[in-house]
Amino acid sequence: MKIDRSHSLWILFVALVTAVCGFLFVANFLPHRLPFAFSLPAFLGPVPPLRRTFGGTPLGLIFGSAAFLIFLFAAALGIRKKKRTWPIGNVQWWLKAHIWLTVLTLPLVLFHCGFHLGGWHTGGLMLLYTVVMVSGVVGIVLQQFVPGLMRERLAREVVFEEIPHLRGLLLQAAEELREDLKDSQPATGAATSADADQQSLPAITRFLDQECIPYLSAKNGSHLPLGHERAAAAAFSSLRLNTDPKWKPRIDLIQKWCDERRMMDFQTRLHHLLHGWLIVHVPSSIALLIGTAWHALAAVSFVAVPN
Repeated sequence: MKIDRSHSLWILFVALVTAVCGFLFVANFLPHRLPFAFSLPAFLGPVPPLRRTFGGTPLGLIFGSAAFLIFLFAAALGIRKKKRTWPIGNVQWWLKAHIWLTVLTLPLVLFHCGFHLGGWHTGGLMLLYTVVMVSGVVGIVLQQFVPGLMRERLAREVVFEEIPHLRGLLLQAAEELREDLKDSQPATGAATSADADQQSLPAITRFLDQECIPYLSAKNGSHLPLGHERAAAAAFSSLRLNTDPKWKPRIDLIQKWCDERRMMDFQTRLHHLLHGWLIVHVPSSIALLIGTAWHALAAVSFVAVPN
């Protein structure tokens, strides 16, 4: 999702909630830092708290619980995408909420832990949380630029799932042309025409056998000359110089096939770049959700008794 002006209210909401939470944190844990006197509700306990752990205090538990609920909401995005007919907000709203509520977990988590990593359990959770947030930021950044790059660099974008089939059709067309040329014979007319065909046909068939068909059949053609625009242009220029002008339409057709294969390869790389971050983001998010649930259960079982 592209970040634009439609996100302004979400940004304002996150900023306001962060400011309020920051004020409550200071008022509860560092009241001497306030330039004025402020009384917190009685249910938040003594000020400053008697317990030395931030997360085990009433306010710390509120921050932690809010972050955990946001984690649950963020995880529900995958379900909402599959259930597009549910009347609970459109997918665009869910995406915006997913982004900005997740951003809101940054201050919530920091206030919950009091800016301390703690032991191995909480330290491991913070590491998982960092992986989730960094991979999410990478995904957002990619979504700002990759779609525009696709529109700029791709003359024609095809349906990604159809690319293997379309590549197969290009290879089939090249192989059929190769068979047609194999059966072709030099014209029996003028001697100059026959001589030209005797020179052109081997050059074209050799190009098909050694350059075009290997490229069109390769799983990854980026390591082959025709996989690079400049090298391909030079190769086809050389082929045209060594063939009779009457073969230009056939050579143009071969070049078109190779250009389309290169375009689809580029689209595939951009697609993998655009979605590859999910390979890290989704598993780490699931691990974080499970770890946070375990952390919450441990916190509930830990009775809030002053040390």
